[in-house]
Amino acid sequence: MAKNTICVWYDKDAEGAAHFYAETFPDSEVKAVHRAPSDYPSGKKGDVLTVEFTVAGIPCLGLNGGPMFKHTEAFSFQIATGDQEETDRYWNAIVDNGGAESACGWCKDKWGISWQITPRVLTDALAVGGEEARRAFEAMMTMRKIDVAAIEAARRG
Repeated sequence: MAKNTICVWYDKDAEGAAHFYAETFPDSEVKAVHRAPSDYPSGKKGDVLTVEFTVAGIPCLGLNGGPMFKHTEAFSFQIATGDQEETDRYWNAIVDNGGAESACGWCKDKWGISWQITPRVLTDALAVGGEEARRAFEAMMTMRKIDVAAIEAARRG
């Protein structure tokens, strides 16, 4: 296990989430599934307790901790995309698999985890600053899934 690992709390389907992420994002995999050695508050001996996985190269541990803690937008995975095709692929994979759209490139998967599917053209525009950043930002504020062509047009003015 990596020295620093993100632990993501799930109600009961950390393994399903990990497999979905591994199938959806490059440089992602399920590394190990660990079963509970005895009963615990949210499960029984032999239930999946934790899952070691990576998402786009980031090590994670999924913990089936039960329903007491809910996910919020205060934590999200941000996936940088190179073009509209890649943006659409990841966005649609999450939303079409029981997830939900939100604003400004954000969506949630069916487990309640928030994702930012962010084209590099947007982050590049914001990094430039000034009027170009303002125009790109204002365009983004009207979007759900980011429209690369609209961001590029906003950058040009």
